[in-house]
Amino acid sequence: MRLKELLKNIKPTQIVGDENIDITGVNIDSRKIKPGHLFVAMKGTQVDGHQFIPKALDLGAVAILCEDLPEEQKEGVTYIQVASTEDAVGKVATVFYGNPTEKLKLVGVTGTNGKTTIATLLYNMFRKLGYKCGLLSTVCNYIEGEAIPADHTTPDPIELNALLSKMVEAGCQYAFMECSSHAIHQKRIGGLKFAGGIFTNLTRDHMDYHKTVENYRNAKKAFFDGLPKSAFAITNADDKNGMVMVQNCKAQIKTYSTRSMADFRARILECHFEGMYLEIDGHEVGVQFIGKFNVSNLLAVYGTAIMLGQKPEDILVVLSTLKSVSGRLEPIHSPEGYTAIVDYAHTPDALENVLKAIHEVLNGKGKVITVCGAGGNRDKGKRPLMAQEAVKQSDKVIITSDNPRFEEPQDIINDMLAGLDKQQLKKVVSIVDRKEAIRTACMMAEKGDVILIAGKGHEDYQEIKGVKHHFDDKEVVKEIFQN
Repeated sequence: MRLKELLKNIKPTQIVGDENIDITGVNIDSRKIKPGHLFVAMKGTQVDGHQFIPKALDLGAVAILCEDLPEEQKEGVTYIQVASTEDAVGKVATVFYGNPTEKLKLVGVTGTNGKTTIATLLYNMFRKLGYKCGLLSTVCNYIEGEAIPADHTTPDPIELNALLSKMVEAGCQYAFMECSSHAIHQKRIGGLKFAGGIFTNLTRDHMDYHKTVENYRNAKKAFFDGLPKSAFAITNADDKNGMVMVQNCKAQIKTYSTRSMADFRARILECHFEGMYLEIDGHEVGVQFIGKFNVSNLLAVYGTAIMLGQKPEDILVVLSTLKSVSGRLEPIHSPEGYTAIVDYAHTPDALENVLKAIHEVLNGKGKVITVCGAGGNRDKGKRPLMAQEAVKQSDKVIITSDNPRFEEPQDIINDMLAGLDKQQLKKVVSIVDRKEAIRTACMMAEKGDVILIAGKGHEDYQEIKGVKHHFDDKEVVKEIFQN
């Protein structure tokens, strides 16, 4: 593709060199550069890509997109200066990969909790309805049935457009995508055309990056501010930020609620550990999920399918067959008659929702033992809040290690314990070794009890000092049950 064509959606401040050269690839990682490529120098949160321009040139880059022109410019290379490479890279990538979102309908899901569940359920639902689909999620990316491992909730703009282009090649008509606050703020989704957007909820998370809840909220809101008139926006009317998200949105706005008047409404008729019986917009349906927060997730899925032109009766039939996402409120029953539930809950709000869901089913007929921790090198402010939430809704709490990363596990545990008073501490024990913590919870449990193992869900590793060690909560539980 000609460089001039590649730059049509951006406004360079300066171009030095020939715009008519051929570009055979676009990259932000200098290590992946091949002869004929355009290298985009990004000023990242960790390193400045401008320092890798010489390496990119050595590997054969013929054009450089940058914010600061190098003092020494190599002959035969074209340099494009822009005010922000972060803003430009998505627009360049989407042109290079043939504007994939013009050829399929892309729906983005954002919010603190529920993104993975909603995006995955939409992907599974539309495949069951007979459509070819793609999925971009925390757990895994999929092109039709082909799994492509995910390193981030939202890939970088070049990888993202490459994946979407492959979806188009595979004949996908729809793609469903988690949009993290980091990705929105860093403009990783720049240049993409969305057919619709979904807002789940907003609670404290990622303060290590955003610094304030207002910044975090505004990052999410920017997604809805950018939706075109042709799109739809579905927002959670039960969340205090639900209408804030769409106050400047040009798209068609729809609401969903389990408590008040809304475009899409639902209520629980019956609840068991195997699932719930719901009423959705006047129709009764059995689903294989538990918890009020999952009713909200299912409503978002239902509303989105309606906005994408599906019939209510067809949606409800498929909804009744869908299963929970891996590591989201996933029950494992013990031979002794108690239940272990593995869940990804790693924020105070998510922990509150999961514990409420467990109590809704138990109805006072069993104890709740919670095993939880907090991630290292992340928002420290949520650690005491998570401990408080666990203690408030559990009969016993075991605080343990999660992904300590580069912190000492005991320091993280101490931060959590600091949020508890003397009375609350009577309910709590701390065990650094996560496997021992789970084993101890199993030894405490009796018939009819529930053990919540929170924080890691689908993850099959523990990250310690920069190394990922294999660790799967579900595997550990099953091994303990067998022994």
